Amino acid sequence: MPVYSSLTHALAAALVDVLWFIEGSEDEQMDPDDAVKVLEGVGHLVIKLSSDQQSELIGLLRTMATAETDPARREFLEGFPEGFGLLGDAV
Repeated sequence: MPVYSSLTHALAAALVDVLWFIEGSEDEQMDPDDAVKVLEGVGHLVIKLSSDQQSELIGLLRTMATAETDPARREFLEGFPEGFGLLGDAV
């Protein structure tokens, strides 16, 4: 089990794991409407973070992407900030 530098890093990693699972789930594994609700909920939550918190999350995602060995998961991590609305006027 990895050791994280902070609780924030551990929680960001857990959030990414959940979202990665949802993104990769087939319709038989998870209802598509429920998946959309979860993804939209996370998007709403992260855009409500303060600018400093958003910057911290983006930095953690970049660190995680750099360390990721699975190309598909690295691409997911790299696209997370834009896909969840973190790369707008607020950051």
